[in-house]
Amino acid sequence: MAETILTLNSISKSYGRIKALNEVSFQVPKGSVFGLLGPNGSGKTTMLGIVLDALKPDDGNFSWFNGLSSPSSRKKIGSLLETPNFYHYLSAVDNLKITQAINQRGNIDDIHQALETVKLTERKHSKFSTYSLGMKQRLAIAAALLAKPEAIIFDEPTNGLDPVGILEIRELIQKLANQGTTIIMASHLLDEVEKVCTHVAIMKKGVLVASGAVDEVLRNEDIVEISAANPSKLAEVLNNYPHITGKKQNGDYLQLFLPLGTANLETINKHCFDNGVTLNHLLLKKKSLETKFFELTN
Repeated sequence: MAETILTLNSISKSYGRIKALNEVSFQVPKGSVFGLLGPNGSGKTTMLGIVLDALKPDDGNFSWFNGLSSPSSRKKIGSLLETPNFYHYLSAVDNLKITQAINQRGNIDDIHQALETVKLTERKHSKFSTYSLGMKQRLAIAAALLAKPEAIIFDEPTNGLDPVGILEIRELIQKLANQGTTIIMASHLLDEVEKVCTHVAIMKKGVLVASGAVDEVLRNEDIVEISAANPSKLAEVLNNYPHITGKKQNGDYLQLFLPLGTANLETINKHCFDNGVTLNHLLLKKKSLETKFFELTN
């Protein structure tokens, strides 16, 4: 069983009558890229604020590194929750020196290593004001890396970036994960989560609707639309057909749900014919990840 970095137990948080989080529980495996996914207003940012001790939950608790949360465990966590806040007239190196002075740990070698990781070495002496938005975001990640954290939390890390900036941040997250750092990132962008995350928790209006490995939670399916002159006989014949995980009547058609790649129209047609049913409609569809996501959140 994989070691757990973060465990949440029935976390609840309200702002007046608004229930931002309602008894949310899940675990973040060590070494994972864990996506906290949901529409705006689903409670993602509130959740991150709680696990970083910036907010207090009304009910429930959480723990880092298989123990009670403490100042010592907080030192193992890097975070980037807001727009990067640096001195515009200072260079990357000088800004990171200030970050080190505030945190009272680290040295100049740590700065150079962090800048190398985020690919800003060639621009380390350039003023922050000359950086693109993507470069500013990477410098903020470099600041989070100075303490050599075991886990890093991002809130919408690609928000507002152009396609090049999004790609740079995506590659950086994957690089950090490959080095053994656990990444927790909140996003409302399904495409980003699908591309970089290994695990996901999907939120809707403060409620956890699904969590687990990405390929399980956002699993594609084969959908077969099928019909015959005798619908009841057709349904009976399909009761003993292998692989079917579910059936649903959709207008004139019966929809069959099967694991991705297991639907064979020729085999289905033969099975029905051999059991006395002649089909008048047979069509294979694919359920997109986007469709699955909207089914969970709408």
